[in-house]
Amino acid sequence: MYTPPQTFIEIEDLMSNLEKFINNDEQSDLDALVKMAIIHHQFESIHPFYDGNGRTGRIINILYLVKENLLSLPILYLSRYINQNKAQYYELLQYTRDSGEWEKWIMFMLDAVEKTSVQTIEIVKGIKEIMQFYKNKIRSELPKIYSQDLINNLFKHPYTKIEFFVEDLGISRQTASRYLDQLVALKLVYLQKIGKENFYINIELYDFLNKAAHLHKLIYE
Repeated sequence: MYTPPQTFIEIEDLMSNLEKFINNDEQSDLDALVKMAIIHHQFESIHPFYDGNGRTGRIINILYLVKENLLSLPILYLSRYINQNKAQYYELLQYTRDSGEWEKWIMFMLDAVEKTSVQTIEIVKGIKEIMQFYKNKIRSELPKIYSQDLINNLFKHPYTKIEFFVEDLGISRQTASRYLDQLVALKLVYLQKIGKENFYINIELYDFLNKAAHLHKLIYE
């Protein structure tokens, strides 16, 4: 069992030290990915919060990569890899604390970045292909309702609602309902009623994300 620092003064000193390590590049010339792995380990070991340290630590990973210009958007979802390899993750956290040897921990985190990056790139490519298909289909068969704002709305989430169309497209509720009915007729979205609400599911996107999640599970679990 690992007992993290307990006193306010100790935690404050350690967090101050970590904050300087994160933001002062003159303290270290380590590669940014290696430094990210160290930052994550140190944050989890300080364990400054009663709850939510794991989630916060994983968010810090992504924000640090954005800060270092390795990502332009926070789209690298390391949490899934860490959660699916949780036993090894905790084992290596403790091993590094006990031994002072960092290589195994750093290699684990680099492996997480590599595998997650490959999967994310494939997902982004797949979404772009589906998005282009929808653009071509709507532009050719429903030219009167086509707009980039409409496409963006359909791909913001795997589903949309009349309220989302009204807000994003700046149209009336009646017009939004008519647009969505036409998309249903074209079999680009599927109407799913849940209680009193209507959800319009992006069929291709939803199926693609389901398949991507299943494939990821088969490969990495």
